[in-house]
Amino acid sequence: MHLIGFDADDTLWHNETLYARVHERYRALLASHHDAATVDRALLETERRNLELYGYGIKSYTLSAIETAIGLTHGKISAAEIRELIALGQEMLAHPVELLDGVAETLAALAGQHRLVVITKGDLRDQQRKVEKSGLQRHFQAVEVVAEKDQATYAALLKRHGVKPEHFLMVGNSVKSDILPVLALGGAGVHVPYHLQWELDRADTHPEASKRFFAVDNIRAVPDAVTQWIASRR
Repeated sequence: MHLIGFDADDTLWHNETLYARVHERYRALLASHHDAATVDRALLETERRNLELYGYGIKSYTLSAIETAIGLTHGKISAAEIRELIALGQEMLAHPVELLDGVAETLAALAGQHRLVVITKGDLRDQQRKVEKSGLQRHFQAVEVVAEKDQATYAALLKRHGVKPEHFLMVGNSVKSDILPVLALGGAGVHVPYHLQWELDRADTHPEASKRFFAVDNIRAVPDAVTQWIASRR
């Protein structure tokens, strides 16, 4: 039986919109010190530098936001303002899980015919919490929270699940994380775009449509893409 992997954030539920809303408040907090472009540039560079230390997720973002604010204000940011930044992070962690349109129906349609697994980057506790609160856990045989999504990670994951790359298809909104590494291994991918994307998760290149890569408009089209992929392999 084939294994189908699903990214979580911005594939199954909204995520980047939370960051966008919090980031607007972050800009406002630092508006008396720097313009929005400077704040954006400084925070992105801090996040890039800290990825190796903190990984992905809300906690990583919050630590980088605090570090950036201290630097941009030359240490003049107040304890009250730092508490506000911490509160913003906590607010994001406590936010309800909001499924994307069509997710529940799509997973229900696929789960009876295929093995499904969640493959997501981020903080272990937060990602597990979101899966549990989503009500989708019953559709998945496993939830894999990984530090990075690269060829080595996917190869190890497939070996653990006893699946050859050619029997694996990954569904996600990130070409960089969800599609390119899997195609490189010999697997297949379905790209489901989300209207927002973190700058550090953008891909330099995009694959062309093929028997192993499908670009769809929304998740409701995934079952048809899966059917085409399986048919092309016979």
